[in-house]
Amino acid sequence: MSETDTAETDMRGTAQRRVLIENGWVVTGDPSRGTLTGCDVLVEDGLIAAVGPDLPGTGAEVIDARDMIVIPGLVDAHKHTWQSAVRHRCAGMDLRTYFGEMFAGLGPRYGPADVYAGNLLGALSALDAGTTTLMDWSHVQNSPEHADRAVAALRDSGIRAVFGHGWPLTDLTGWIAGSDRPHTADVRRIRRDLLPDDDALVTLQLAGRGPELSTLAATRADLAMARDLGIRVSIHMGCGPEYGAMAAIAQLERAGLLGPDLAFVHCSESSDDEFAMMAGNGCALVLAPQHEQALPGIGHTPLDRARAFGITTGLSTDTETAGAADLFVQMRAGLAAHRSQLAGGRSRFTDRLAPFGVGEVFAMATQGGADALGLGDRVGSLTPGKRADIVLVRATDPNLFPVTDPVAALVCSAHPGNVDTVLVDGVVRKRAGALTGDAIDRARELALASHRRLLGA
Repeated sequence: MSETDTAETDMRGTAQRRVLIENGWVVTGDPSRGTLTGCDVLVEDGLIAAVGPDLPGTGAEVIDARDMIVIPGLVDAHKHTWQSAVRHRCAGMDLRTYFGEMFAGLGPRYGPADVYAGNLLGALSALDAGTTTLMDWSHVQNSPEHADRAVAALRDSGIRAVFGHGWPLTDLTGWIAGSDRPHTADVRRIRRDLLPDDDALVTLQLAGRGPELSTLAATRADLAMARDLGIRVSIHMGCGPEYGAMAAIAQLERAGLLGPDLAFVHCSESSDDEFAMMAGNGCALVLAPQHEQALPGIGHTPLDRARAFGITTGLSTDTETAGAADLFVQMRAGLAAHRSQLAGGRSRFTDRLAPFGVGEVFAMATQGGADALGLGDRVGSLTPGKRADIVLVRATDPNLFPVTDPVAALVCSAHPGNVDTVLVDGVVRKRAGALTGDAIDRARELALASHRRLLGA
């Protein structure tokens, strides 16, 4: 039996137990339920069965949540997980230098084992930080085996994941410099043989190039293939002035290709008209505030326009080569960036926007990200009937205590070290502050070997 088979068998077996999370400060993320003190969450067969006080715990494993803030698992809607073994390599670089280093330089050297190592480490670090759902935006598909190992690592980690199948980094200009090539057909094999089930823990989407990197004809063919396969598409848009000037969202609108199955990343330099087009067609937006504010060349985080046009918005950690692995940082960076926009009068929409609160940015890191990935009916809030992706944060830790407002504490001060317990699909993946199992030891060993091979150290 392979490592992946063992992990999946374990997940299926342990998820059948009843789990009672007892007496917590529960931030449901569900507007109809709000935040509840002295509250229980009952899990049955990997689902949230009930939320409320004094729930019956007969036959259940009881998790004591006194002095804990209980929240929905965080949702990272865009992460280049394959890069995690070369963390912080690009800190201090601008956007174009990062492109040259990771895509033209290191990317062609990545083998399947490097992708596995990066994905396993990145997924486990996400779990450690309270992220239970991750979109693995994997534009390193140098061979079919690269895709297979990427998916294997996601499965072995135990995280809920969307595998975003991208393009090869070999013959890079042939794939992204106005390319007329259609997306590699290997995605059809993956859909047929590897990820056919949209209800599984790991599912499939297309990490597309769009009109900024390929011709409109190629984009049309890519979207047609994705829609034929029944999968959503994520595309980087308006990432820097050069790409913003291409008005790629407007190109898709004129071609009749926009739709609610599309999510666009960054859009920092996309026009106001294009934001209106996104809103009118039900497209989602995914932002990475730390990177947009700190990596020169992307442009500012367009949270003001996302709010002004009412666009479904999720948050992401983007790449660990230039930023943190957790969404607590992204929430803080987004909050600071947008409040600066409003306070400084730097937004054209200041008069239309209400103050930006901690609850709104927390929703982007949970339900907003889930909605952007098309998983909003499954995860994103602690609502009975949804999958049991649940995180417990210690409210007594020195950096959080005493807690006045649990959401404010999480957004303004929390970090991965405060995360005590993580459940994915009802299975405990972190307990008492430590990841369960020995996967993290194996991930360290594999990541260090990959790091040394890729960087020549």
